[in-house]
Amino acid sequence: MPQMAPISWLTLFLYFSMIFLLFNCLNYFIISHKAPMSESKMFSSNSLVWKW
Repeated sequence: MPQMAPISWLTLFLYFSMIFLLFNCLNYFIISHKAPMSESKMFSSNSLVWKW
């Protein structure tokens, strides 16, 4: 709508930017991330046996 004043565009931009950041932060922190496996578990003796 070209009749809107520039301050209205600025407030709408800030409003939607804050909603976007809030949405992304919530999506990131809602998911429970698993801790990475330790190297001793990654390289167990069974995984080093080659089957040729």
